[in-house]
Amino acid sequence: MRGLSFPRRLLKKIHPEGIPWPGSVLYSAVSSSRIFQKNYELIAKDISSYCSEGTLLDVGTGPGWLLLKIHEINPKLRLTGLDVSAAMIVKASGNIESAGLSREIDFVEGNVTRLPFPDSSFDCVVSTGSIHHWKNPTEGLNEVYRVLKPAKYALIYDIVSDTPKSVMRSVSKEFGRLKMFLLWIHAFEEPFYSQKEYQLLAKPSLFTEADIRFVGVLCCLTMKK
Repeated sequence: MRGLSFPRRLLKKIHPEGIPWPGSVLYSAVSSSRIFQKNYELIAKDISSYCSEGTLLDVGTGPGWLLLKIHEINPKLRLTGLDVSAAMIVKASGNIESAGLSREIDFVEGNVTRLPFPDSSFDCVVSTGSIHHWKNPTEGLNEVYRVLKPAKYALIYDIVSDTPKSVMRSVSKEFGRLKMFLLWIHAFEEPFYSQKEYQLLAKPSLFTEADIRFVGVLCCLTMKK
C-alpha cells in the first residue's frame, strides 16, 4: 500500500495471508492464552453492541475463538467464520466441535477479495488481526461492503504500529509489562498500519470513510454501509 513505509510494504509482500499447518496448531494454542481470550471477550461485547441479531461473518476467523465468545454473549446470532487457510478452518472446526456448537457456527474456506456469499448476506462483518495481511485491502473492503446489508456495520480490529502510550499503560496494568513489551516488539515485525494509515484504508473503498477507536489494545475501524 502506498501509505506504508518501504520496510512495511516489504513485510506485507512476504507475509502470508493465511497460516498454514503446523502454524495453525501453534496459533490456536497461543491464542487460547488469557491475554488473547480477554481481548476476544472485549471484542465480542463491542460487536454485540452493534449487532444483536441476524447473521455475522468473521473474516480471517483463525481458530474460531472470537465466534465462541460472541455465541456466549448472544446465541441469537447466526455465525459464519471464513479463513484463507484450509488448515486453520480444520482447526477452528475442531475447536467449535469440542465446544458442542457445530450446528450453530459454520466455517468456509475463502479469500476476502472473493467472498463466496451473495450480496447483502450479513447484518455485520467483523475481522480481528487479519487486515494487515490482506494483499489488497481495498478489494477486500469492497467485498465486505458487497456482502453487508444496507445500514449495517463492518468492524475491523487490529493492532496498530503507534498504539497510544495511554492504551499500553492501561492494558499493561492487567497483563503485565513483559507481555506489553512483547506486543510492542511484535508491532515492528508485522506489517501493521499506523492509526492514520488504518483510518485511510476506507477512503478508496466503497465505504469511503471510517472512524477508529480502541477496544482494549486493538484499534477498531468502524464503517457503515
